[in-house]
This record gives sequence, structure tokens and C-alpha cells, in this order.
Amino acid sequence: MAHNNKKTKTVFQPTLLALLVGSALFNPALAEQATDDTAEQEEATLEVIQVTARKTSENLQDVPVAVTSLGATDISERGLSSVIEVAQFSPNTTLQQSRGTNSTLTAFIRGVGQEDPLWGYEPGVGIYIDDVYVARPQGAVLDIMNIERIEVLRGPQGTLYGKNTIGGAVKYVTKAMSGDAEMAVDLGIGSYNQRDVKLTGQLPLVENKLYLGVGYANLQRDGFGEFLTSAIPGQDTENYNKDLQAARLTLEYRPSDELFFRLNYDKTDDKSNSKGGYRLVPSLLTNAPVPDSVYDSYTSLPTWNKVETEGLSLTADWMLSDSFTFKSVTSQRESYSPTNIDFDNTSVVIFDVPAIYDDEQFTQEFQLNYTGDKLTAVSGLYYYTADSCGVFDAILGEFGRSLGLPGLTREVGGCSDSDSFAAYSQGSYQLDDQWSVTAGLRYTKDDKAAVVRNGLITSNVYPESGWVPGYVRPDGLTTPVVLDDEESWSKLTPKLGVEFKQTDDLMWFASFSQGFKSGTFNPRATTAEPAADPETVNSYELGMKSDWSRTVRVNATLFMLDHKDRQYISVIPDPSDASVLNQRLGNVGRSEATGAELEFTWAASADLEIYANLGLIDAEFEEAISFTPAGQPVDISDRFSITNTPETTGNIGFTYTTGMASGDVILTGNYSYRSDYSLVELDNLLTQDSYGLVNLGVTWYSNDGHWILGLHGKNLTDEEYLVGNYAFVTPDETQPSGFQPGLGGDNTFIGYYGSPRTVTLNVGYRF
Repeated sequence: MAHNNKKTKTVFQPTLLALLVGSALFNPALAEQATDDTAEQEEATLEVIQVTARKTSENLQDVPVAVTSLGATDISERGLSSVIEVAQFSPNTTLQQSRGTNSTLTAFIRGVGQEDPLWGYEPGVGIYIDDVYVARPQGAVLDIMNIERIEVLRGPQGTLYGKNTIGGAVKYVTKAMSGDAEMAVDLGIGSYNQRDVKLTGQLPLVENKLYLGVGYANLQRDGFGEFLTSAIPGQDTENYNKDLQAARLTLEYRPSDELFFRLNYDKTDDKSNSKGGYRLVPSLLTNAPVPDSVYDSYTSLPTWNKVETEGLSLTADWMLSDSFTFKSVTSQRESYSPTNIDFDNTSVVIFDVPAIYDDEQFTQEFQLNYTGDKLTAVSGLYYYTADSCGVFDAILGEFGRSLGLPGLTREVGGCSDSDSFAAYSQGSYQLDDQWSVTAGLRYTKDDKAAVVRNGLITSNVYPESGWVPGYVRPDGLTTPVVLDDEESWSKLTPKLGVEFKQTDDLMWFASFSQGFKSGTFNPRATTAEPAADPETVNSYELGMKSDWSRTVRVNATLFMLDHKDRQYISVIPDPSDASVLNQRLGNVGRSEATGAELEFTWAASADLEIYANLGLIDAEFEEAISFTPAGQPVDISDRFSITNTPETTGNIGFTYTTGMASGDVILTGNYSYRSDYSLVELDNLLTQDSYGLVNLGVTWYSNDGHWILGLHGKNLTDEEYLVGNYAFVTPDETQPSGFQPGLGGDNTFIGYYGSPRTVTLNVGYRF
């Protein structure tokens, strides 16, 4: 069955959005206006956007890649506060906060991503901070501070960016320092007692040589809802609250015009409570009703939660000559996240999962760029090593007591250690004034070792002493090692493309690209099962980049992708004995997707800019192999759904500038639409209806450049929309609830929701 939440009050449908965009593109009056306008209209011009999608700075309109870029001004004037809001402005893109936390990211682009954030599972969308790869989703919901731009690259980026970018990549680029002494203070107050403080500044230590930059953010907000009851007295009962501090230090050194160094340090401490989910059906084992608010919950676990991340990076740029540039990026990152997820969301210990995630990574990249008359090329060497570890306790307390035991816990822990080396090169060669070709190849050698501990304990246990009041974990308590193995893979990922520059303002391109997601061991293994091999995505694109008379920009892409060897748990023959069937992780799935993307910007006048984007996708599983008890293969692809992937995503918005005696006023607004989408991959039980978000804002800049005031309203129609779930139930029409009891003996059918209507007032001062 499908559960649909309250019907949304959509402002207009995707067909109307398409008509609006289409009429803007093909209206003869608009075409005439774009070529024969008044002097006032001639003042209107589109911004030239620089991106580094191909690891070198280029004009967006010259890059044969589907990429969306949002600059610092647009981000500020639209009131965007975290990276997940960028998805509204990039077609076929989903960026959501994962289920039980505020800082863990679920990312899907063109139907490709990764839902399960457990250590060992690799992402499908790469996240980068200043060219540094962020390997784990914990802490990847980045709050926006001191930003220059955010780029979203759609489609596999396997040649230049490497593994785990089979869906695409999101690049978070911070501002370089200007060299002047500057200081900025930004304060925000808003709905649900929001209280934000952001401080940024820079100071020249040695004139024209050495600069120090600082940034600090303290972001506070009460919960959108509350934990109505808790088994632990005296807890903070705010649900969906925010309690985050972040700091950044930057040191830039330019000893000469040819040499530049940048040292970055960042730290984030997120103490926001764990998120309690909304019970979609009543509990079978308690008298807790379905809450009135989708942001209310119940819990038997502590409500505290922590996500701590810390990173250090050193970037060196050296201009060797007019043609050659050398770049080195060295980084070290780590994260630590003890968390509490109450799967059943009751005040009884039915299905509780306290967990710890502990990750470290080191990367080193050397890059050599060449720019000649006809050839441009990017080549590099890349090394990555990481340890991703954790432990979780699936506590089935009530079920254990029904068996006459003190409790019952399945404890799973272990590590997934990776070492990866890659060499790559990609170049574009200009055949003549109009035609060019692009070719690239990356070789990756991936080594992975894993240890998994998994076993039952006949009591309620937690990862550490003191996790709940009075709990002391017995010394030496552990579970048996069920898997201790290692595996290696090597992959070649190519890129081929051809570009045709019809005019200076119109480019067509066609490309084939490939990416892969790393092979892995099952982090929940119960036996010594073999590793699953890498997943592969082959992508084909036809695209257009066009500017019309400096006032109209239309970028469009058609794409088709084939996603092979998808990693899922299934019934699979034992590799050493085909007569033995095991339920384990394997490469059992294949899916396909076709789609189209359109991005449109019109500088209607010197004061008014209108923009829109539209994404269409048809994605479905073509194969998912399991085996019958007799050992016969069977295709169960009809039971699988592509999740977090609406068939239609659309956005239309405007920016209007007007003058006052005291300064400039910027009015912004947008409507973001998403059609219905599935939330459960296997035997989908939960579908979010189509919905739209209305956002409006106004920003005032003082004439002297010191003051900035902003008022931003988001989700103004107060739509309720699902962004995550837990569904451990089986449909059964004979049961009053419509489901058979799931793991732990209760109905674990839980939803997590996006943010409600909020209004924020920002005040900023630049010294």
C-alpha cells in the first residue's frame, strides 16, 4: 500500500510550469525583445558564471557538463541556510536530512544515490569542500558560511572526481580572501525561537603576502515539535531542534605571483537532539496514539545526539609557466557521532538503536593542468585512505522479556578500511573554430578490508557505560567476529565527448561518461560472506548551452543512464557451493533512467531577473535477481522502486531590484515543485504526494555598504512532506492496523518530515 500525507495546496502544476518556461523560450515577442530593445533593456545583462566543474576555472557556458552553480549573492538574497536547499535550484536533484539526525545527508541525483548511511556503504553522490572529498554522510549537511558558490554536477564524474560520484557531485567552495582587513557580523532571529550568530573576517598579517581568515557560527532553534512522552525523566524534549557551532580558520600565503598556499581548518559540533519520527499507525504494544503533529514523537531512548567533524587541508597552486599549472591538495578529516534512533517511537523499549559512528580519512591529490592554443588538459594522481568504524545495538527489550529473558539485543560492530590510488587525465582538443573533442581516462585501484562483529546478547545493552542513567556496560562484553576479510578491485572509467560551437553564444555537446561506486563488505553480515563488487553507471548525454543577446540563457540536457551491478541484500547461492543459498549482499540489481533537464534565466530588465528549471526523469529497475528454495533464479525487480526521485522537479523564481534613498532593496521569490516519489526501495509502502514550496524574501543594502537587512519566509503554505522513513512492517488486511507486527513485535512504520513554514529576520554589518 502507499501512505499519502495531507494533500498539498499546490500553487500550480508541472504542466503549467513547463508552459511558462516554454512560452518564455519560444515567444516571438521575447525573441524580438532580446535583440531589439530600448537603452534601458540593453543595460540588462546576464552574469558570467565561473565554475570549476572540470577542475579548472571556466565560464559555465563553455563547460560541456550539466552543472548548476549558485553564487554567494544569490545564496544570501534567497535566504539559503544549508546545502540541502540548493536542490530546489538544480533539476533532478534530491538533498535531504537523513531520518534520525540533522547533519546526515541523503543525496540523489538522476535517481542515483545511497539511502543507508551505515559504515561500509559508499555514497552515490560525492560531496566536496574546497576540492576535498567528504567520504561519509554524517556531518555532510553543510550550513552555509563564508561561501563563494555551490556547484551541483549531474551525471557520473568518474574521470576527474573518481569513485562514488556515479550520480554526480556537490562542490562547496569557500571564499578566497581579498587582502583587505574586513569583519562581518550577521544575526538571525526567526520562527521557533531561531537565534543565529555568524562572524567572519580577514586580516592581512603581511601586506600582499600573508592573510588570516576566521569564521564562527552559532545556530540555535527550538524544535518544530516535541517528544510527548519519554521513558527517561528530565530530558530535553525538543524535537527537530538545532544546536550547532561551527568554526573555520584560513591562512593564505602568496610569496610570489606564481605561488599560492592555503591552509584550512574547520570544526563543527552539532548537539541537536536526535530526531523522533512520526508514527504513521498506532502502536500495538502501547497506548500511544498517532500524534496530532507530524513533528511530535515518543521515545524510550536519550534525546541527546552529537555529530562532531573536524578537517585540515593544505592547498598549493604553482604556475610553472604560461601553459602549465601544478596543484596539490592534502587533507585530513575525521568525524565522531554517537546517536540515538528510536525505531518504534514509543516510550517502551521495543526497537531502540543507539549507535556510534567513528570515521577518519586522509587524501592527497597532485594535479597538473595544461593550457595551449588547441589543447587543454587536466591530469593527476590521487590517494585516499580511510577507516570507517561503528557499533549499533538493536535493542528488542519487550520481545526479550516475552521470552523470559532480561532483554534482548543484537549488537553489530566493526570497521571498513579503504585504500585507494588513482591516476587520471582528461583533455579537450580544438579541431577547428567550431569543433572540439574531449577524452579522459581514470585508473583506480581499490583495496578494502572489513571486520564485522555480530551476535545476540540476552539483555538490553548500550554502546557505552552511562548511555542511559545508571547503565554500566559489563567489562569485556563483545560479540563474535563473523567476518574478517579483504578484497581488491581495479577500474578504468572513461569519458568521451564532442562539442560544436555553432556561434560564440551557442554550444552543442554529446558525451559518454562512466563512474563506479566502490565494492564493499556487508557491514551487517551474520556469516563470512564475500564482498559485493563495485556498481557501475554508464551515462549518455546530449546538451546545449546558449546565451541570447546577453539577456536570455537556456541550458538543456537529455540523458540516459544504465546503472549495473547494484548492491542489495538478496538470496544468493554460496560462491563455494551453489546448492547452498544465503541471504547476503550481492550485485543483484540493474536500473535504467532517461530524462531531460532545462535551466532558464532571463534578465527581463536591469532590475528584474526571472529564472526557472525543469527536470524530467523516468527511472526504474530492470532486473533484481533472487533465488527460489530450489536454487532457480527469479527476477523480483517489480518489487523494487527508485527512491527519492520525483518524475518531475521544477522551480520558477525571480529577483527584483529597486532603489530607495537609503539603499537598494532586492525582492526574491521562488516556487519549487516535486511530483510524487517513493521512499522505500523494496516493497514500497510509503509514497509522498506531489507538493510545492513557496519562498519569498526581501533584502536591503545600505548605501554605505555596511548594513544588510533580510527577511525570508520559507514554505509559506506550510506543506507537510516526507523526507525519510523506517518501514519494518508487512501489509496484512486481516490486521486492524493493516500490518503484521514487525521486528520487536510492534508496527514500526515511521515518517520524517521536511521543515514547516518559517520566517527569519537577518541583520548584518560589514566593518
